[in-house]
Amino acid sequence: MRNSLSRGSLIARRRCGKWPRELTQFLQLGNLFSSSDGCNGRMRRNISHLCFLPLLVAFTFDAASQDTQPQPAPQVSYVDASHSTLRLNVDGRQYLVDVATGTVRPANAGAQPPLQNGADVFNKRCAGCHGADGRGIVSTGTPNFTSRDLQAKLTDRQIAETIRNGRSGRMPAFGTKLDDQQISALTAYIREFSSSSSTASNVQPTTNSGIYQPGDDVLFTLPTGRPVDEHAVIVNFSHRFAYDSAVSGPARGAELFGLDNFAISSFGLRYGVTERLSVDVWRSPSFIGRPIQLMAAYNIFDEHHENPFNLTLRVSVEGQDNFRKNYTENLEAVFSRSLTSHAQIYFVPTASFNDRRLVQGSLVSDQIPDEPGINAFSLGTGVAVDIRPTVALLAEVIPTVVGGSELGIHRPAFSFAIQKKLYRHAFTFGLTTSPGTTVSQRAGTNATFLNNPSADTPAGLFLGFDLTRRIY
Repeated sequence: MRNSLSRGSLIARRRCGKWPRELTQFLQLGNLFSSSDGCNGRMRRNISHLCFLPLLVAFTFDAASQDTQPQPAPQVSYVDASHSTLRLNVDGRQYLVDVATGTVRPANAGAQPPLQNGADVFNKRCAGCHGADGRGIVSTGTPNFTSRDLQAKLTDRQIAETIRNGRSGRMPAFGTKLDDQQISALTAYIREFSSSSSTASNVQPTTNSGIYQPGDDVLFTLPTGRPVDEHAVIVNFSHRFAYDSAVSGPARGAELFGLDNFAISSFGLRYGVTERLSVDVWRSPSFIGRPIQLMAAYNIFDEHHENPFNLTLRVSVEGQDNFRKNYTENLEAVFSRSLTSHAQIYFVPTASFNDRRLVQGSLVSDQIPDEPGINAFSLGTGVAVDIRPTVALLAEVIPTVVGGSELGIHRPAFSFAIQKKLYRHAFTFGLTTSPGTTVSQRAGTNATFLNNPSADTPAGLFLGFDLTRRIY
């Protein structure tokens, strides 16, 4: 190793005038071993990798020490997350070292390859929705990258994660189509939009920036009508700790405000057939009748397509005892409108045919009650307000205006929650008076479920949470 370092130093001293070319030849260490009969290909590669970094350090220090005047120490850094390219700063001049090929080139020789590569990727993958100039397109609702205000709110990590993971219902994920080096180059290229023109800060965005992005398919139980990407697969969970109030009664803290008790746990899958059509299956446990719900949803209007509001139509069928009896058919229209990019309101009229009173089920199929079917109509309303970029406060109320008395609903179900949302998943934690999570059951309350007339009042609020995750 010492002989290798000395040899590197000698080359550096003798040929510093043309050192980038000589360093390129020197870095191709495989040639040093190509004549050795005792070394196979793998051994030569391993030796080259082991020697490369010490030789590079020795070379840079020897090159810097030629001048009798004190010089700044050479600086070495990685260009991107793939660690395949190094940036070498010697005497104020920058060079790019390709570790894989063992080549060196001046960093300022024409357009930088990472930036040029970023431009190629942007033009091929992004320009169709974001515009070739990066200012966005109104019809697709994409942001204006030339806005310095927007750029100031984004970190490089946020841009890279959005490219890698996409945004549910708005932007496809490119994590499987682009490697880390391409994503880093694309991130750098997007950053260039804000500095490409001295008037960039005065350019008004060409898109409607006041569109809200829901974090989940539901607020707490009320649907948001959020569209999904074609072929996307989303997993949804819900837990309702309905057997104990979280705000009244003795020793709430000792029982973790009801979290120590049994939970009504439900699970569902949603699949994007097209960009507008999705299908959904949902199953709740035996304690609430063991219903299975099958659903289809179609997005008709979308604010991102210059419509004045969002509209989704949903059709579903529920069957209790694992879809064997007590069938209920539901029709929903999910209206929503963004107040700003940080708030959205919801209005969900729902018709349920052959709805059933919300009562406790049983682990035994024969003991799941056969309640009579009642036609009902509810008018759910809700609001979501972002208090942080990824944190929202939620509220909803679901009054039943037709069939409520027959179903034992004397006060509307209502919920309050806080939601943490990221690009591919969201967690919602809240208080509610309804243990139901299917379309027909969400309007029911604990008053009938626990046979307690006061359980649908604020004193009867109990804890619950939702978890959604896009897995494809």
